[in-house]
Amino acid sequence: MDKLSERNTEHALPTGAGIRQSAAETAGSGEGQYVTFLIAGETYGIEVLRVQEIIGMTSITRVPNTMDFMKGVINLRGMVVPVVDMRLKFSMEEKDYDTFTVIIIVEVSGYMIGLIVDSVSDVVGVPLESIQDTPHFSARIETDFISGIGRLDETLIIMLDIDRVITAEELEELEKGKRSTMN
Repeated sequence: MDKLSERNTEHALPTGAGIRQSAAETAGSGEGQYVTFLIAGETYGIEVLRVQEIIGMTSITRVPNTMDFMKGVINLRGMVVPVVDMRLKFSMEEKDYDTFTVIIIVEVSGYMIGLIVDSVSDVVGVPLESIQDTPHFSARIETDFISGIGRLDETLIIMLDIDRVITAEELEELEKGKRSTMN
């Protein structure tokens, strides 16, 4: 068994229907369900119902003349899916992909998009009362895509509003890049 398969077996998380079933089990319990992942040592979370699946790193086809953070497209069971490196999207230092790097497939405004993250952590229930509004920083710091900061034990989780992480203009650009690979 290769290292990626070993890792995926050792750290298996529910995917697809399994993720949604986990969320349904805790619905109405006063907590939100989030898929948590790491980028540059910080923990982020996305609502579990927005995550379609989590896949290991795969071959990415580069698309010329696209935004820096768009790494290209992947073939996901016959569907062309644009892939965004979240480190670059958040203006962080680029990092080589390793055996822990994964692509989280999410739906944004009806489009499937892959988000490259350093590693996936867990599906966690975060009590709604422990999620605080986004702190207001100076006007020069963009935080519109953060829906709140959650606390789970001693861990702070930056909750992402996936609909705001990728803007409408960026979605349009991603779609153009995707279409150019299909022609």
